[in-house]
Amino acid sequence: MIRSPQRRHFGVAAASLGLAAALPTWLSTAQAQTVDEIKKKGELTVGLLVDFPPYGTVNSSNEPDGYDADVARLMAKDWGVKLKLVPVTGPNRIPFLLTDKVDLLVASLAVTPERAKQVQFSKPYAAATIVVFGSKKASIKGPADLKGLRVGVARASTQDIALTAVAPAGTEIRRFDDDASGMQALMSGQVDALGCSTTVAAQIAKRAPANTYEDKFLLRQQVMGVAMRPGQAELAKAVNDFIDRNKANGELNKLYQKWLGTDLPAMQAS
Repeated sequence: MIRSPQRRHFGVAAASLGLAAALPTWLSTAQAQTVDEIKKKGELTVGLLVDFPPYGTVNSSNEPDGYDADVARLMAKDWGVKLKLVPVTGPNRIPFLLTDKVDLLVASLAVTPERAKQVQFSKPYAAATIVVFGSKKASIKGPADLKGLRVGVARASTQDIALTAVAPAGTEIRRFDDDASGMQALMSGQVDALGCSTTVAAQIAKRAPANTYEDKFLLRQQVMGVAMRPGQAELAKAVNDFIDRNKANGELNKLYQKWLGTDLPAMQAS
């Protein structure tokens, strides 16, 4: 559902109703519009996924981790402020941003024309390849072969959009709350195939017996951007400068190598 920019006033309305006090501390509004405001409050509040490894995950201490978390840490260090990481989900990450619960999103958010109507994107800082992934025994070579099959996907994700666009009539698309649920559904036989990123596919391949699953066909190659609220030109410039600088000095490539085991791909805004 498209969230109107007017939703960002929710915090004010809630306060007037006496509801703000009931919100958990980590859901308090962020509201920073510029880097100077972020530096003045001394803290950068970043929303990120924790169910999309290796971009977003949790470590042994049950704290947010992954490529996105490390990018956020590098940004906070670059700006000389503390960092607060706020876990979000695929469906609620944009609403969290638009209702001022976070300053920005480093949340594996693929840049799409639809999302660009709601948020302001930075230059790409990462990329993901989305595929249909399934059993090696399944004869799936393209979208037409999905007819009559059960195909899982994370609800409201890039892969959901891509799969829905190409799946023929007769495809049963089963939408799950997150990639972890979709992975379990594939491995337990609840679905015949899964629309997912190649990183999620790699996680499945590691857990399953060798040569059980394979990439069936490409759905989409998608770049990811840091998301900000519309109209934040100064903040967008600062984020883009951060990305340009840390691409040039190799820091983003080091983080990509750390988490994905490969070089940061060449990327252009889509």
